[in-house]
Amino acid sequence: MQKKRDRYEIIFAILGIVREHHNSIKPTPLLRYTNISSQSFSEYYAELKEKDFIREEFDKKGRKYVCLSDKGFKFLEKYREIKGFIKEFEL
Repeated sequence: MQKKRDRYEIIFAILGIVREHHNSIKPTPLLRYTNISSQSFSEYYAELKEKDFIREEFDKKGRKYVCLSDKGFKFLEKYREIKGFIKEFEL
């Protein structure tokens, strides 16, 4: 049985999905890819936006896209290092 993802794993997943989609994805597909409830997603989304990990951009037709900020890219990099460290020491 798989264990539940913790808060940081969910944040890592959200930011990673945005990055995997060439740093530009609409909010609804992002919600679907994260595989969490819409209420939880809204809370994470608001927090990531408030803390400047993601930003919203609009195209000429007014469609909203989610993009990573520099801080979001840095979080992905550092979190990957931490996961590597934990795996290396088999914790």
